[in-house]
Amino acid sequence: MSTGLRFTLEVDGLPPDAFAVVSFHLNQSLSSLFSLDLSLVSQQFLSLEFAQVLDKMAYLTIWQGDEVQRRVKGVVTWFELGENDKNQMLYSMKVHPPLWRAGLRQNFRIFQNEDIKSILGTMLQENGVTEWSPLFSEPHPSREFCVQYGETDYDFLCRMAAEEGIFFYEEHAYKSTDQSLVLCDTVRHLPESFEIPWNPNTRTEVSTLCISQFRYSAQIRPSSVVTKDYTFKRPGWAGRFEQEGQHQDYQRTQYEVYDYPGRFKGAHGQNFARWQMDGWRNNAEVARGTSRSPEIWPGRRIVLTGHPQANLNREWQVVASELHGEQPQAVPGRQGAGTALENHFAVIPADRTWRPQPLLKPLVDGPQSA
Repeated sequence: MSTGLRFTLEVDGLPPDAFAVVSFHLNQSLSSLFSLDLSLVSQQFLSLEFAQVLDKMAYLTIWQGDEVQRRVKGVVTWFELGENDKNQMLYSMKVHPPLWRAGLRQNFRIFQNEDIKSILGTMLQENGVTEWSPLFSEPHPSREFCVQYGETDYDFLCRMAAEEGIFFYEEHAYKSTDQSLVLCDTVRHLPESFEIPWNPNTRTEVSTLCISQFRYSAQIRPSSVVTKDYTFKRPGWAGRFEQEGQHQDYQRTQYEVYDYPGRFKGAHGQNFARWQMDGWRNNAEVARGTSRSPEIWPGRRIVLTGHPQANLNREWQVVASELHGEQPQAVPGRQGAGTALENHFAVIPADRTWRPQPLLKPLVDGPQSA
């Protein structure tokens, strides 16, 4: 029975042991598409047709002995044939989540009298994303009309989600290949946090969850948002909402973002202003850390313990991670330092909700015929 750290990869339609993983790099962040780059070797398949791999589902599994530490599932979007020494073939592969396909479609259309859940549901269904969950607590009323104007489905989805204060991430399963896209509008909906200790001893095994480096920073960001709109149905309506940012003790409060038109017709404009403010300040305070644990990824919460800086021993929301694995002995005849795993991640205090920064709306060049 294996007791060490190891990585495996399976691709639909090919034998489970078709590839051995030499190395991988997984880049993830909230409200973006993860990117998984793999270097592979195969002794079974010295020549593979692109049709055997491209647009197929691939499954990376991280093991500690016979116990699964993490699984990642996605679509093979790029595949390269490398060196062939007649005994083995080297390959390279890129994997993205199913939502990646939405970046290949572009459209002009109008949605009428639909709320954000309905609009996003249509986009996901059309792009074959069937495993997704909306976790909403904020009010998201129907829109009289909403236009996708020359944008890819993915860009439109991201813009609409940002306007409504919604972030998204991939929720991974440990014991199965289940994986779903989660759309969320508050940090309170994230899974329960787990404790992970500070331990600068970099020789710690992956089976022992710990953080070996942790650095906390702050930067000056916009301090307030003012959003304004007008409706001819209510000429005397002020249509102006303001939202001050939180946690600004270390900066001036003169950095105002003015937004016009705000695209609202009532008191819901206050929510738009608040969501924008959260988005502009989503990186005002960020901590970056290093760990050998694969269980720290965007969409999770952790509680740091045992750090000598007492104010850092608190709950954090993970917003980004870069997971890198090396398994050089997968190539027959190659010697190396053995299997290694390192996770560089970013977190923000969990007493606030991370939201995406506002995205620009496309502009119409002149009059348009109906």
